[in-house]
Amino acid sequence: MKLSKLALSVLLALAANQSQAVDLIEVYQAAQGQDAAFASAKASRQAGQEKQSQGRSYLMPSVNLTANSTFNDINVQFPTGSRDLRYNNSGYGVSLVQPLFRQQNWMAYSSAEMQVVISEAQYQAAQHDLILRVAQGYFDVLVAKDNVQLTEAQKQAISEQLEQAKRNFEVGTATITDTYEAQARYDLILAQEINAQSNLEVKKRALQQITNVSTGELRQLGQELKLETPQPLDVEKWVEDAQLHNVQITIAEAAAQLADKEVSRTLGGHLPTIDLVANYAMNSANGGTFNGTGYGAADTTSKVVGVQLNMPLFQGGATQSKYREADANREKAKQDLENARRSVAVQTRQAYLGVASGIAQVKALQQALKSSESLLEASKLGQGVGVRTNLDVLNAQQQLFSTRRDLYQAEYNYLISRLRLKAAVGTLTDEDIKGVNQALR
Repeated sequence: MKLSKLALSVLLALAANQSQAVDLIEVYQAAQGQDAAFASAKASRQAGQEKQSQGRSYLMPSVNLTANSTFNDINVQFPTGSRDLRYNNSGYGVSLVQPLFRQQNWMAYSSAEMQVVISEAQYQAAQHDLILRVAQGYFDVLVAKDNVQLTEAQKQAISEQLEQAKRNFEVGTATITDTYEAQARYDLILAQEINAQSNLEVKKRALQQITNVSTGELRQLGQELKLETPQPLDVEKWVEDAQLHNVQITIAEAAAQLADKEVSRTLGGHLPTIDLVANYAMNSANGGTFNGTGYGAADTTSKVVGVQLNMPLFQGGATQSKYREADANREKAKQDLENARRSVAVQTRQAYLGVASGIAQVKALQQALKSSESLLEASKLGQGVGVRTNLDVLNAQQQLFSTRRDLYQAEYNYLISRLRLKAAVGTLTDEDIKGVNQALR
């Protein structure tokens, strides 16, 4: 795989300095040069661009050169005896055919233009997909890492509660039930810690699959995430833009036009074709013998220019069958286009609501986190004066860590929804991923 200088430098930096945290842009740049799916899309785009030249070739003249050299040994039987004819013959010729009217060729050229449009739109879709996969993989690692850190912190807190419960039981200020409760929570968090660590390793390998290199430490979200509402604040306007610019709809529209042109091309199988033909030939007989008697060489030159008409009359029913096939494929492409429009409308609304509701969810969880911190402090104070039990403290700790985990997840989901909304309306670019990257510290 050929790498750009930028992608190569990013890969070398990631591989050489695993201790320094990398950001989303660096991971994305590495993926641009290493992701196999994106490389496949680029190769497919290059192949699709060749359809234009291939389609144009149907309208251009075709020129062929032929040459031959033969030795002839002929025996002719007559009633009076036989005759032998032996001679050498060689020659060459050049033929030219220029289509003047071929309906199928014109439709093939027009279809090639649609195939180029499809290949370009598919490449743009692959670019959007790469951005989303990199961002999703990046934040999946951060979520998994947050879970590990929160689980470790929760284990430490439960461990302290377990030790306190044991001491209180030994001095007679608490029952054995408090110890059992803390021990049960501690055993459970150990299992959760193992699962969190395993999940983190899986997410790291999933991201590595895209970049083809271990990224090491990743930069995390800053303390103050800037929440930006989608503009305009009208989901229907976003849906309208998506119907005009979404790449999946562009592909489906081009496919529908391509299917329509294919119908016209098959109809051309019933029409006559007219070609300009020209031929130049030179043949030389290098002399030989006739019944033992030699004779001299002879040269023959021919020049032909004309117009040739070919009228198809019957092709065994193949032309009619191909028309029926093309007509059915045209209806299929029409329905695929309608399905694409409906799907994009749903996806756009989901992405818009993901951003709008994500903002409200983040704000609600930020407030819930403050309340959970206050609840934990109050529970600890209450336990000290005997109005709260050890179980109350454990529950408050559990609520705090769950709220913190939900807040992190909501922040990541909000950022991903921003990118998905831009992708839905076909405007997702590298600048958008740079904007998300600014939220990292």
